[in-house]
Amino acid sequence: MDRVIYDRMAAHDSTHWWYRARRDILADYITRYAAIPADARILEIGCGTGHNLPMLAAFGEVDAIEIDEAARDIASARLGKAVGEAPLPELPGVPEACYDLIAVLDVVEHIEDDVAALAGMARRLKPGGKILVTVPAHQWMWSAHDVVNHHHRRYSKATLAKAVADAGLTHNGLRYFNSLLFPAALAARVVGKLTGKDDSDDSPPAKPLNLAFEKIFALERHLVGRMPLPPGLSLITLLSRPA
Repeated sequence: MDRVIYDRMAAHDSTHWWYRARRDILADYITRYAAIPADARILEIGCGTGHNLPMLAAFGEVDAIEIDEAARDIASARLGKAVGEAPLPELPGVPEACYDLIAVLDVVEHIEDDVAALAGMARRLKPGGKILVTVPAHQWMWSAHDVVNHHHRRYSKATLAKAVADAGLTHNGLRYFNSLLFPAALAARVVGKLTGKDDSDDSPPAKPLNLAFEKIFALERHLVGRMPLPPGLSLITLLSRPA
């Protein structure tokens, strides 16, 4: 990602509505569907500044990987131990058959060979382990945001399902989320493209709007997995190796 993205992440990951509400949604999804042991070994790949690590630590012992040096330093301070730097898809030095849960949250779209990346993660799972995946949805929503984040693609349910199958994995259903605010996001993207306005600035809005967006987005923790949501900005799933 461009340096500015990591800088904004460091500045806003504790206050921005998207980060805060998404952590609530992910924690609830893990609780309901991951079925991991109480003493789970967990690995987050591409942890950025480590803003998800305290949430993941509620489920077990957490290790993390981040390739950006400055973000890795911040994440290490949050985790209380060194964050590794093994890149996907090879994950050099990461032990195989070690983890009950691997979290890869808005990361796979950054990897040119997504199938190899998923297969590499699968080899690091214990028997019965899961990979928690979130990715941005809808290639037709490609914008400046994707460019500065160095995305290779956005996903449809079909393209994500194909990558999962090609990696020899199964999923527990491909579900949209960040759906309640999707109409507003779509309108903003359309206006941006019509006016030529760069939409890559993801700094938080004014406090009242930031709070309102957080509350609306966080409502989805009660919905994701329990009922089909309409198209959203993201897809979420849990992957496992066939028995």
